[in-house]
Amino acid sequence: MRRTYVRDSTVHAGRNGRRAVALWAVLFAAYGLTLALGVADAGTLRGPEPHHLEVAAAAARGESLGRPVRGIGFPLIVAPAWAVGGTTAVQIFLAAVAALGFVAGAALGRVVVPEPWATRGALLVGLSPPALAHAVGVYPEMTAGTLLAGATLCAARVRERPQVHTALSGAGLLAVLPWLAPQFVLPGVPVAVALVRWTARRGRRVVALGAAEVALASLVFYLSLNDRLYGGLTPWSGSGGVEGAIGTDLPFGPLERVPRFATVLVGPDAGIVRWAPILVLAGAAAWLLVRSRRARLGRLVSERREAEHVAALCLAVLAVQLAVAALAAPSITGPWFPGRELAPTLAVAVPLVAWGLRHMPRAGAVLGALTAAASVWVLTGL
Repeated sequence: MRRTYVRDSTVHAGRNGRRAVALWAVLFAAYGLTLALGVADAGTLRGPEPHHLEVAAAAARGESLGRPVRGIGFPLIVAPAWAVGGTTAVQIFLAAVAALGFVAGAALGRVVVPEPWATRGALLVGLSPPALAHAVGVYPEMTAGTLLAGATLCAARVRERPQVHTALSGAGLLAVLPWLAPQFVLPGVPVAVALVRWTARRGRRVVALGAAEVALASLVFYLSLNDRLYGGLTPWSGSGGVEGAIGTDLPFGPLERVPRFATVLVGPDAGIVRWAPILVLAGAAAWLLVRSRRARLGRLVSERREAEHVAALCLAVLAVQLAVAALAAPSITGPWFPGRELAPTLAVAVPLVAWGLRHMPRAGAVLGALTAAASVWVLTGL
């Protein structure tokens, strides 16, 4: 029996590995096509993109970085690609990173639902217009999404088997988030809490403490460096502080932006769901989670219990990022494709979409068709 179990597990892992490679290749090719066709001004640098490239170019040449007020981490990440092939190489590198995020999303999806729903969910979200457009954008949102998805996957894995390398890998991914931009710390908080808590509850308290120290050490160093460079806790301190960065007064200014919750979801200019209707299933997953917990199915079936925990974590990440986009973003529209402020959660949304696809196949077919039609419309420029 033991040999049979090991053999079946090996076969299963091999299939998942082949699926992962195929999924990454499809998405990377699609993002490359987006860049080649100049979809959604993919070949035109706008907004913060020139700034990021200027800092990356300076880093590649070994010059002084000056005061990169938008954050130093992202330009440093793309600097080697810039040194190899300039702007195009940076965009190709970012496309590869974005595709990797949806591979992690599909792996998360397999904790919630079986195949083929997990891969279908990753394809539908990964090939949606917001993903196609932002995957080659020279800004850190999709890279942050890959880090969030990878860390969330590590958190899910430690629930099953709290290994040292899994916990520390998740903490390491979270540790990079603040260096991309300060706002990415917030959606990483529920993942960090889950990672440490689930590791500790599996009897690995020392490992949990080590994971917490990795993430906190990075954050403390980040804050200390900002204090030296900018005279405050964030890079924003050198350009008007937090109020200047988010474009409103604290503490009550963000409350006046509550109506923007609807705008970032379904607004005519910035609504991500208008361009990716398949994301409606992420909201439907919240209802599925409530119904599952009311039925107490997790107490009867261990697989359902794990699915509920992972789905709840993904929903928490989405909720935090939605709040950041609505309340803290200085502008939810600009010289970029709609949905940029919610792009960091596209990969994390995959398990929720996959859950909706499985339990609402007819609605999923309609929403998937609408999303695919929107993608074709964007790619062909109709």
